[in-house]
Amino acid sequence: MGSETITLLSKREIEKMRQAGRMAAELLDTLTPLVKPGVSTLELNDIAEQWTRDRGYVSAPLGYHGFPKSICTSVNEVICHGIPNAKEILRDGDIINIDVTPIVDGYHGDTSRMFCVGTPSPVAQKLVDVTEECLRRGIMAVKAGARIGDIGAAIQDYAESMGFSVVRDFVGHGVSRTFHTAPQVPHYGTRGKGKRLRPGMVFTIEPMINEGTWEAEIQDDGWTALTKDRKLSAQFEHTIAVTPDGADILTLSDRNPIAIP
Repeated sequence: MGSETITLLSKREIEKMRQAGRMAAELLDTLTPLVKPGVSTLELNDIAEQWTRDRGYVSAPLGYHGFPKSICTSVNEVICHGIPNAKEILRDGDIINIDVTPIVDGYHGDTSRMFCVGTPSPVAQKLVDVTEECLRRGIMAVKAGARIGDIGAAIQDYAESMGFSVVRDFVGHGVSRTFHTAPQVPHYGTRGKGKRLRPGMVFTIEPMINEGTWEAEIQDDGWTALTKDRKLSAQFEHTIAVTPDGADILTLSDRNPIAIP
């Protein structure tokens, strides 16, 4: 995932990242009422692309290593990198992750959320709720002097205590002017291990939590990652900046708060 050199961002650069992150969150807010039975994932993509272009921004996923669309739409057993498709119609009970990354003034705003289509099954609702709590606990583990492993351990401990598993194949990552860079941020791990966190580090935390096995398979399109057992998967993602005493969440909107003590 790019260079191993970790870049520390200045206050000015972090404010640029905050603006990009706010726009990413507003894009998800715009898509929220459109996530309903009968809507295709391609429709969501096209609305997101138009919203992005209308504001003079660029969709980072579009063309990234050949990715063909502007957002990722990962439904049910798709872990991540689902490609929007006109034939993929949302149905009552589905769960879907929408992952967006507009580039605003050169900086990447990277965030994703889970959405329930109609009424989800009890296990689907539990998985979504646990995954959001995993993100919250991962963010709570962030502070200057902590270790990357502290984040993964906080997520893994909670997910497994609730009967779910943590995907190993995909991780959080540094992000700024470059889409994916150091450090890698696994969502499993051991406390006290890994790189030490320093103020000015900016990276995503994006736990992918599975109903069954953590193992993944990549489809023939080279992108779509499925759970090996075809059970459900969920993911939430925020971009955060490390501060002396915690984490500054850069991808918040007024309609999408997150409670961090």
